[in-house]
Amino acid sequence: MSSTDSVARATYRHLEPVHAVTYFAPQAHQAYVDAGLTGFWRGYFAGRAACLGAGAPEPVVTALFNTFAPSTVARSIPSVWERISPEAALAARLDGARAALAALEPDPEAVRVAADVAVRAATSATLHGRALGAAEAAQPYPGGDDDLGRLWRAATVLREVRGDGHVAALLAHGLSGLEATVLRCGDDLARSTLQPMRGWSDEEWESAEVALRGRDLLDDDARATRAGTDLLAVVEQVTDDLAAQPWDAVGAEATAAFLDATADLVAAARAAYLAPAAGLGLAGR
Repeated sequence: MSSTDSVARATYRHLEPVHAVTYFAPQAHQAYVDAGLTGFWRGYFAGRAACLGAGAPEPVVTALFNTFAPSTVARSIPSVWERISPEAALAARLDGARAALAALEPDPEAVRVAADVAVRAATSATLHGRALGAAEAAQPYPGGDDDLGRLWRAATVLREVRGDGHVAALLAHGLSGLEATVLRCGDDLARSTLQPMRGWSDEEWESAEVALRGRDLLDDDARATRAGTDLLAVVEQVTDDLAAQPWDAVGAEATAAFLDATADLVAAARAAYLAPAAGLGLAGR
């Protein structure tokens, strides 16, 4: 952990690469195919929304995921449940993530330590107001000696708990999911990549730009102003603050052990799976 990182920020930097193999690793994609589900976006929405059950309609998924255009979500939800059940999607997602992490050949003892601490943190998380985090937390953990599975499941719970807090921070500072995406593209992400992936039309995107300019958050070239980057920094700080509670619950010693135990695995996951997908903005906060 660097001297400038909070505990919540440091653990996020270690949790996200573990969780995000489910989006970027070929083993994760293959697991959905093996379960009878083809197409990247079907796998993405089925895997991430499966914890909500087949009864969650598109507006609910759109609201919880926050940064996707409703039309993008509607291409998969609810029709994807005609191709795969939520239970099968959850199983395929776990199988794919486990296989991706196993391919990195992590040290078994380090994985066991990391999994033990991460599960303690995830099961200590306060879930009030955290709809997606709570839905993930309701899913069972793998049993036996499946430490990679336990680590990935705990990382996923903590990731979605943090993500719910991030959405709350955006709302508290007057940013919709689209506006947050546009503002990020004025700072450190690329519109040419992110807009088509999120599915927003040019009209919707440019309307958000107008709104952000009206608040002096974007300049005439759609670059974030000083006020815009300051607002992004404030949102990130609030997100960190809201994500600290599970790590406060397990304590500094256990948190340090988690960071140490995951260091090599995180570096390997970044190099193998995340670096080729840098800038896609799929994983979120």
